[in-house]
Amino acid sequence: MSIEIIDHLTIRTFCPEDEPAVVDLWQRCKLVVPWNDPHKDIMSKLDFQPDLFFVGVLDGAVVATIMAGYEGHRGWINYLAVDPALRRQGIGNKIMVHAEAILRELGCPKINLQVRETNQDIIAFYESLGFANDHVISLGKRLHSNQAPSPDI
Repeated sequence: MSIEIIDHLTIRTFCPEDEPAVVDLWQRCKLVVPWNDPHKDIMSKLDFQPDLFFVGVLDGAVVATIMAGYEGHRGWINYLAVDPALRRQGIGNKIMVHAEAILRELGCPKINLQVRETNQDIIAFYESLGFANDHVISLGKRLHSNQAPSPDI
């Protein structure tokens, strides 16, 4: 782990001028799928709890993101991303700890997140942060869609 990088990482609230860098990061992290337009997802977040959308900045560049949410019952994490060239240096942990602290201040008792079951590396990352399989089935219903997801996603 590179302590120097973590010490120099600034976590701040997303600003509209971050959008191109954020979308580029999400694309490089393979978080963008055809049925989720990242620009629309950003606009939606800016309409609801924009203060829970954070970016990690290193030397002026956006290198990490996390969208948190809390509706009074459970917290949620979306779009946690770390520049692939900077992974395994503590950046993901630092931005998650930041989001957890903010959610805790809001009175959030539990955080949920979803990971595709085929993404074993990311599951291992979240387990290292203390997340565990709740042994529940996540169900979803798309109300707006650009394209139906394939059965394996």
